[in-house]
Parts: sequence; C-alpha cells; structure tokens
Amino acid sequence: MVITLIGYRGVGKSTIAPRLAARLGWNWIDADAEIEQRAGRTIAEIFQQEAEAGFRVREASVLSDLLSRDRLIIAAGGGAILNPHSRETIRAAGPAVWLTAGLDSIFSRLQGDATTSIRRPSLTGTDARTEIETLLAARTPLYAETATLTINSERRSPEAIVDEIMLSLPRSLTSGGSR
Repeated sequence: MVITLIGYRGVGKSTIAPRLAARLGWNWIDADAEIEQRAGRTIAEIFQQEAEAGFRVREASVLSDLLSRDRLIIAAGGGAILNPHSRETIRAAGPAVWLTAGLDSIFSRLQGDATTSIRRPSLTGTDARTEIETLLAARTPLYAETATLTINSERRSPEAIVDEIMLSLPRSLTSGGSR
C-alpha cells in the first residue's frame, strides 16, 4: 500500500510526509525531488529544456514506479493529478490525502520559501498570486476526483494533520498489523 499526499505547492505535503512515515514506520519520498535526482537537473531546468510536456512525462514515469512500491508515503508534485492514468494509479495504490489551504496561505507560504523561485518555473507566465488562483481553479476538480481524504492544512500543526490522517487509515495499518 502507498499513501499519496496530493495538493497544490505550499500546502504541506513535504512537511507531513516524513512525519506520517515515521508514525507508520514506512519510508517516504518527495516525488519532485526524485524526478530531479533521476534527471540530474532541477525542475526549472527540465522545464527549460523539455517544456512542461517533457516534465509531465518524467513525472508520470516516476509516479508509476513509486506507486508500485509498498509501505511508502509519497509527497506528490502539485500537478501530478493532471495525468488521468496517474490519478487512477494513485487511487488504486492506496489512500490519497488532499491537503488544502486558501489562496492567501499558499501565496504567503510560497513567498516565504526561498527555493520556490529557483526550483519551480512559472507555469502561466503571470504574477505568482494570479498563477496560484488560475492553477487552483483548474486543478481543484482533479484533486477532488483523486482524493480519498481531504484535510485543510491551514492554521493546523503538522502533528494534528498526521493525527487526522492516522484516524482515517485502516486499523491494521495504525496498530502495527502491517509491520
């Protein structure tokens, strides 16, 4: 079984994944970091050299590999749900937890992250706030279609979010029955 954390950038997927993995005794991986490691380039460089289409092919391939594993928490990239096959595979592999936050929170979190502009290219060519708004509008139905659990991460501690995820999991996973 794989638990996949989905949602827009800045909602806390990479913060929650290691905490949830520690609680379950599983491994975790940041899918975007894995794409960069396998490509030997940053996501921004991949976009520059291969455009978004090339990146999305890489992303789908990495996700397919990761989703075939067991006892893994994946912090998926914000656009991982754009590929219909990836959405289907995410749902089939185990619970998909959609972490959400409001536009203002996401904007503030991304503005406070120095690596965002270096590692992540603009996808719309607009200012950051407009891009977030545009992409959220387009992606929200896809996140909703994929998710088995939705959690608002705004003004909540990582521990409270992990607690909520743990409560939603089958008892066999949280009681040590899968170890």
